[in-house]
Amino acid sequence: MTANTIEKTPVTLLGLGAMGTALARTWLAAGHPLTVWNRTPARAEALAPEGAKAVDSAAEAVAASTLVIVCLLDDASVEATLDGVDLTGKDLVNLTTTTPAQARTRAVWAEERGARYLDGGIMAVPPMVGVPEAGGYVFYSGSAELFEQHRETLAVPVGTRYVGADAGHAALHDVALLSGMYGMFAGVHHAFALIRKEDIDPVEFAPLLADWLAAMAQGVHLTADQLRSGDYTKGVVSNLGMQVAGTPTFLATAEQQGVSTELLRPYFDLMARRLAEAGGDEDLTGVVDLLVR
Repeated sequence: MTANTIEKTPVTLLGLGAMGTALARTWLAAGHPLTVWNRTPARAEALAPEGAKAVDSAAEAVAASTLVIVCLLDDASVEATLDGVDLTGKDLVNLTTTTPAQARTRAVWAEERGARYLDGGIMAVPPMVGVPEAGGYVFYSGSAELFEQHRETLAVPVGTRYVGADAGHAALHDVALLSGMYGMFAGVHHAFALIRKEDIDPVEFAPLLADWLAAMAQGVHLTADQLRSGDYTKGVVSNLGMQVAGTPTFLATAEQQGVSTELLRPYFDLMARRLAEAGGDEDLTGVVDLLVR
């Protein structure tokens, strides 16, 4: 064992799916002593030739390091894995995908067992881990002291972004961004469906669509500014009245192309509702208020 290895923070990692394994390899490559456990032992044993210490139980893994990283299937898996495990004095970092409410409950649960708690929302897929130029990062929330103490170690696989002491905020940021992603995917799939039966090469169409979406994505800054100020008419280019007036063209085109309108219609219905309630001079931002119950 080299001096470089001794100086690095020991890490315990519970969970070796695709993401967990990618995380493990970056810490090993950076010289961190790594103890690993997985419900399927073969996944842990596969990392032994790379320097990981594979152990037979979660309790043994947790005992090996102060910094314990959890990357499991869901919140129920976290509770089942750590049930009865001594967490006294541990720094528990939970990278399992959960809801904000589950993260807050898990933080209290960990603190009651003597651990500091940090929740994480991973904004990356496994091939992005250990590749700084890929732009991946993890949202963290919860114990600021834990984050500051282990910031350097946590930043080894991907970047870090601390979003506050509320343990639920990492999960909330994660789900909010991913929800925006799925909304984008819905629009992309509708666009491809419109051209599907035509003599239009989707590969040639793709850069046109990508460039247009990139240009329109800048609108999120105006939406944010309008939400902060409360003035939904600020900076409007195409007002709500004009946009609602144009929706029949989109629906008719879809029908004529033999494409379902089920992705478009719910949003258009919200636009029409907002128009009826607030008039046509504002931007689309008022739809946000319709969604908040």
